[in-house]
Amino acid sequence: MARFEIAGAELAIGPGQASGEAFYELGLMYAVGSAVPLDRVKAHKWFNIAVARGYREAVPMRSELAREMTPEEIAAAQREARLFLTHH
Repeated sequence: MARFEIAGAELAIGPGQASGEAFYELGLMYAVGSAVPLDRVKAHKWFNIAVARGYREAVPMRSELAREMTPEEIAAAQREARLFLTHH
């Protein structure tokens, strides 16, 4: 079971629930600051993971978000996504 901390609360997603769409929803939450602080790096990370899990609908959102980010922020999000994917 994967666990994620969101705004101080822990969210558990079991293996069967860890769909790309679930990660896309996490990305949206961080992209707009819904129930969590707005964080473009975390949003981009979750969109990357959603795409890696086959949720192609995250691609345009990730691209739109990247236009508002620095190269360093994008690199940080990609590192975080790779780290997550290697452990989950």
